[in-house]
Amino acid sequence: MRACFLALISIALSCLCACTEKPQPQPEPEASTYARLVTLAPSLTELVFAAGAGDTLVGVSAFSNYPADAEELPIIGDAFVVDQEQLAVLQPDLLLVWQSGTPAHVVDELRGVGYNVEVIRTRTLADVASALRRIGELTGYTSEANEAATNFQNGMRSIEARYARTEDMRVFYQVDRRPLYTINGEHYVSELIALCGGNNVFDDLNALAPAVDVEAVVERDPEVMLASTDAGADAFGEWDRWSHVAANRYQNRFLMPADEIGRATPRLLVAAQAVCEALQEARKRRALALANEE
Repeated sequence: MRACFLALISIALSCLCACTEKPQPQPEPEASTYARLVTLAPSLTELVFAAGAGDTLVGVSAFSNYPADAEELPIIGDAFVVDQEQLAVLQPDLLLVWQSGTPAHVVDELRGVGYNVEVIRTRTLADVASALRRIGELTGYTSEANEAATNFQNGMRSIEARYARTEDMRVFYQVDRRPLYTINGEHYVSELIALCGGNNVFDDLNALAPAVDVEAVVERDPEVMLASTDAGADAFGEWDRWSHVAANRYQNRFLMPADEIGRATPRLLVAAQAVCEALQEARKRRALALANEE
């Protein structure tokens, strides 16, 4: 009641003043920003640093190893298990969670105990730029974040232009071999493949990272096989018995840098270049193999 009474008095006084003097323009209220962030995915840690807001981080998830400064920060768990005691000690005013990787029940639990939670989407290349800009808004580093986002977009456009006139190649991206997973056309890795002139042979599947049968891969006969270095030197060993698959005939099996291709951050520029160079080499090997088969 007291608040309402004071509000009425304020309104009345404003009206009286309006009769005797010209109202003065009021400054726009400043948008609220956050100064103590915790990230629940290594990619989000990278994005905060890339946006120029690294000094706002007070805690990070496990495996946050880039840039080097990230390794000095307290670890609060990972996307699945959060150390609530450590979180209470750090007293963050905002938690960043990964839409595709942080389980919904974890997000609900964190919000349930009173934390501010921002869900960051990084499914596509466009999402990376949007995430950078959003982090800039949340932390007050708008200028730095916008610049980082623009540089990322311009870098991708430059790579795309460089490989715009290349010949098509059928590409299979192997996420894991046991069980066998790949990516569909909505995944940013599929975008990288397309940007380099390749066609993801499983771009038509519904799931973002679907499980597939060996027989389905063989049937779609990829000319190139890609996997991350996390898969190990023998990532493609099980495909040796399918000698008639084009990727085996052309010897087109390549490992991509794991962190760069596995995290949706500005380092995807490094991954994009690696994919494009692999596909360029694959085109040469295909031409040589076809010439020898004639």
